[in-house]
Amino acid sequence: MTTEQTIKEEVRKRYGKAATRARESAADGGCCGGKGDGNAISSHLYTTDEIRDLPQEAVVASLGCGNPVAIAELREGETVLDLGSGGGIDVLLSARRVGPAGKAYGLDMTDEMLELARENARKSGVTNVEFLKGEMEDMPLPDASVDVIISNCVVNLSPDKDAVLREAHRVLKPGGRFAVADIVTRGKMPSALKRSLELWAGCVAGALSEDEYRSKLSAAGFGDIAIEAVREYTADDAASGGLGELVQRYAKKGAEHLGIISAVVRARNAGGADTKPFAQTSGRLPEPIPVVASQGSVCGPGECC
Repeated sequence: MTTEQTIKEEVRKRYGKAATRARESAADGGCCGGKGDGNAISSHLYTTDEIRDLPQEAVVASLGCGNPVAIAELREGETVLDLGSGGGIDVLLSARRVGPAGKAYGLDMTDEMLELARENARKSGVTNVEFLKGEMEDMPLPDASVDVIISNCVVNLSPDKDAVLREAHRVLKPGGRFAVADIVTRGKMPSALKRSLELWAGCVAGALSEDEYRSKLSAAGFGDIAIEAVREYTADDAASGGLGELVQRYAKKGAEHLGIISAVVRARNAGGADTKPFAQTSGRLPEPIPVVASQGSVCGPGECC
């Protein structure tokens, strides 16, 4: 049986290796072959203006499936927490948005990623950031200390999402906003996929359905819940190797749509004065972006192999 600790250790090991790979790729001038064009998914998620002044290591280390900073509606002076902050790209972008009077925290459980993120912050000259070691299920911050929680394709990695959402609700101020990019599913996922640790670490097997996500957010105390599909991964993505061997196998059986979707998930901690509705990001699903992996590797959506 797959235990919570086993899952966490697999995730920790995988993303530790990703941090090392990001350093090596940045030194070579780019990612996935040294072409200098960044991550196959993330290169389409951030504008040139956003990443122009960031260290290459922060850009290359981005393994997300969205751009949470773009949808979080950050304001001057706010305090932001990024769950699973990795190489720090979303923390650094958030720090710009909230300005010197604000603060951006990054939370990660992987030593290699924390070291990389702190180094990227030093290179950027950004001082209103702090990277914390810890787990999403037990956030090392006081109650009601954060205005906004963001995350980029990380909540799905937790084996105890109820604990993550309860903790998110706890650290958010009344009226605080939860705005994450994450993987969600539609339809029934084969049990073989659910059991795969590699796919769990690659953001697929641990993903909640849209209804499950809404239910868990509501149970944790959130309101104004909205889940907006951004991109559906297709059999063509799987055929490239980008969604892993098992998904590829099921796609070859004729599944045109895999039911694996990048989504924007937003909610609000009740009780505050902020009742402004969230803005919508898009009215349709964009065209799929191929995820290319080297032969024999198993990568999650957005992961650079």
